[in-house]
Amino acid sequence: MKKGILVVSFGTSHLDTMEKTIQAMEEDIAETFPEYKIYRAFTSRMILRKLKREEGIAIDTVEEALERMASDGIRCVAVQPTHIINGIENDRMLDEIRKKEGCFEWIRVGKPLLSSADDYKKAAHAVMSETETEPDEVLALMGHGTDHHANAAYPMLEYTFHALGYGKVLVGTAENFPDLNTVMTKLRICGARKVALMPFMMVAGDHAKNDMAGEKDSWKSEMESAGYEVRVILKGLGELKGIRRVFEEHIREALG
Repeated sequence: MKKGILVVSFGTSHLDTMEKTIQAMEEDIAETFPEYKIYRAFTSRMILRKLKREEGIAIDTVEEALERMASDGIRCVAVQPTHIINGIENDRMLDEIRKKEGCFEWIRVGKPLLSSADDYKKAAHAVMSETETEPDEVLALMGHGTDHHANAAYPMLEYTFHALGYGKVLVGTAENFPDLNTVMTKLRICGARKVALMPFMMVAGDHAKNDMAGEKDSWKSEMESAGYEVRVILKGLGELKGIRRVFEEHIREALG
């Protein structure tokens, strides 16, 4: 019986980070699960249109990828999102999967990165073991943020870093709470003068390059204006082996 794994990402139009993160994740999965054929889907329609228009690259939606798998004779499917939280994009992915369930013997779905207390701990250890910071530097991580109730993952993540002894880590989001003002307030309280900025996102794309590290109206520019010495670590989570391992564990859990 033919088996396949569909790796679902929000996506990015930045080909440099796509190769280092999403592609690296897919290659690791292919190596770990050699009996499965690997497929790719993106959930962001805007990114799919941009890739087609500007790069001539066609990538499937979740529904299209599942149709492709069915036409290829795949009967057993594991779907693994590279989403960080159980938020809007993950909910949409699950809706699309339900539409195609009848096309296969079975579909099993892995969880996003931050889905259990152990996941938070593993993610925190992965970030700290694969990120170099200076002794007097605070590491500020920028997540995406969402209106979805799953946004609570971000304050929980910061709490987990601190509980594990990584006291010089702050977590904020580009689009919700905790925001940049929250991070700046905590920087003032802890008395730090040096900050390392890094995205807590699968890829280092638009948000990382512009909202976090841009020269205007960014976390970097605001912190520098406030007198902080800022160093940018432009690295998506998909570049970290420890993070990729968590996603692989979620596939194993889904497969039972």
